[in-house]
Amino acid sequence: MTLEQSILDAVRVLSPDKQVEVLKLAESLSHGSQAKQPRKSGRGLWKDLGFSVSAEDIDEARKVMWGDFPRADI
Repeated sequence: MTLEQSILDAVRVLSPDKQVEVLKLAESLSHGSQAKQPRKSGRGLWKDLGFSVSAEDIDEARKVMWGDFPRADI
């Protein structure tokens, strides 16, 4: 018995909803083996909105977010 036949036999005994899961898994595995597209920079998401963030803005946001965070005195 070939590997392909063993896989088919194993899938045939599954319920239809489990067979759908197997199909989705097989599709995701085959798509994962293809070359992945490089990710685009997040900066391009807001470039047309006239929105800019400076290093000072980021520092201020961090201070606000972490200001009340409990710290252990070491």
